[in-house]
Amino acid sequence: MPQTTTYGLRPDRFDSAGQDQLVDVRDLQAALPGIRRLRNWAHEALALRPGESAVDIGSGTGSEVMAFADAVGPTGTAVGVEPDPNLLAAAERRAAQAGSRAKFHSGDAYGLPFGPDSFDAALCERVFQHLTAPTRAANEIARVLRPGGRAVVVDVDWGTAIVHPGERQVVREVIDTLVSATTNPFSGRRLPGLLTQAGLVVDDIGSHALVQDRSVGAGALVTRIAEMAVARGSITEAQRDLLLTELARGAATGDAHLSVTMFAVLAHKPN
Repeated sequence: MPQTTTYGLRPDRFDSAGQDQLVDVRDLQAALPGIRRLRNWAHEALALRPGESAVDIGSGTGSEVMAFADAVGPTGTAVGVEPDPNLLAAAERRAAQAGSRAKFHSGDAYGLPFGPDSFDAALCERVFQHLTAPTRAANEIARVLRPGGRAVVVDVDWGTAIVHPGERQVVREVIDTLVSATTNPFSGRRLPGLLTQAGLVVDDIGSHALVQDRSVGAGALVTRIAEMAVARGSITEAQRDLLLTELARGAATGDAHLSVTMFAVLAHKPN
């Protein structure tokens, strides 16, 4: 699995101080209200019980694995799988500091280091958008779940992005550039089909719009994507400058909206 990116930042391009900053950025993103609400929904949907086993695929800094460990108790198992060694080390350090029973393994969504029928519950958040072969990852989730086991898979659908204000065609080109720059941009809408094809039964679908604080104007992501749109010849420099000016003006007057929708799918493995 390719290394996950955080608004275009690659973990392998940071020194140790930068790695800590990257962890902080990931934690800040996870603190966004929309992500918090979907995570709460995911935990309620999985409804872990004492003695059960749970895995978080793409566990990042380990917060959800530690929550799993609290839910399953001393007789249960809570495991995180993470391909990035720096995030893995951060998760292990945090779990040790918190006295958590959470455990972590190096691995990715294409080859989970566990046998079949290993877990009662699985979580996979914001991983599928980075995958070139999401079907393989869905099959892996189904493989490691026990019969009756449940999974929640959460991801963004970049095709739902809204940028306002701005000239419609320019905004469309910027969003198309964002979609083109993402490995699996429509992952959110594809999740139910992927899990169904993997042999799981979809039980529920939740969603939440992640809305950027309108006071920040274009923000780093839209500014960077607008630059990419100019580089690929989709818009002119003048159109980019006008868009960024309109977004800044909208932020100043309260007439600005930047958002994307994240979807969460609950499924189970038939007995």
